[in-house]
Amino acid sequence: MSFDLREHTADVAVEATGDSLDAVFGAVADGMAAAMCDEIPAEGGDRFSFSVAAESREALLFDYLDELIYERDVRGVLPVDNEAAVVEESDGEWRVEGSARGIGFDRVEARDLKAVTYSEMDLSESADGWHAYVVFDV
Repeated sequence: MSFDLREHTADVAVEATGDSLDAVFGAVADGMAAAMCDEIPAEGGDRFSFSVAAESREALLFDYLDELIYERDVRGVLPVDNEAAVVEESDGEWRVEGSARGIGFDRVEARDLKAVTYSEMDLSESADGWHAYVVFDV
């Protein structure tokens, strides 16, 4: 599982890979955290869980990341060490069970990241695993 921050006009993009769909979801979320904060504390913060459902894989990735931004704003934390434990489709609905460690804003200097976008979004499977590319509005 890995991610890279990519230059993007007036925005920031995260390109991520993973062996599985859940791994690439977590990698994109970790990339989003890295786009907001240069130095993330290795310890501390409380872990929180959440679930999201959507009509497609791409919509699920969008909603998963959007939920993390919502949790950031409501809890006043930077969501790090992101895990998407279950990403699955059942009866035409996609679902993710996620969790993250929330580092309080009093412990980090975080930049604002306004929103996830569908602009140029890619979520695809290859022989090497999964690839995602997501642009965020800053």
